Amino acid sequence: MKTLNIIPFLIAVVIVSVSNLVFANDSKYMEAMQKNIHSVYTAQSIADLQTAVNTFERIGAAEKTKWEPFYYASFGYIMMSTKEKEAAKKDAYLDLATTSLNKAKEILPNDSEIIAMEGFINMIRVSVDPASRGPQYAALTMQTLNKAIAIDGNNPRALALLAQMQLGIAQFSGLSTAEACATTDRSLEKFATFKSDNPLAPQWGQQMAEGMKSKCQK
Repeated sequence: MKTLNIIPFLIAVVIVSVSNLVFANDSKYMEAMQKNIHSVYTAQSIADLQTAVNTFERIGAAEKTKWEPFYYASFGYIMMSTKEKEAAKKDAYLDLATTSLNKAKEILPNDSEIIAMEGFINMIRVSVDPASRGPQYAALTMQTLNKAIAIDGNNPRALALLAQMQLGIAQFSGLSTAEACATTDRSLEKFATFKSDNPLAPQWGQQMAEGMKSKCQK
């Protein structure tokens, strides 16, 4: 009887131990991610961005069910592309951004933030050579960003990216920028109220929208 009585106790100990282990792992993951997200947001050079991306990729390899490391690795590669001057190297970074983002998409399909990032990649591809790539990538970028907004109309990043694309098209075509400026206002409104239950949720983009707003006021 003594043996039987101790079994429930042992089971309870095992459950508590496993729960503590999972919590510890989650805490370690959160700590590593928050530190590295700060690094990728504040990086000033391609080398610094590469260091952050490498860390995200290592975290992603260890945490195969987490979408955030792959999302931020993609963001880092996009930022590297914007700092690169050679077109071929820009494209290479964007290819890597796409590879990372596809991994995030496999884990979390049809997510507004992930799809908006896909639109961001396409938008930067346009900027590499607007004259030759505009016909292909401009429409694709608009389609992708509108899809992200259709999924979540409160996503300020999707709106900010859409506004930037609208402005670029308007300026390139000699058209009114009124639509782009209206989208910028919507984006800033959403940034002001944006909240997420996920402490690792994206926070970038407001500075982009504010820069757009300053252009609209000229």
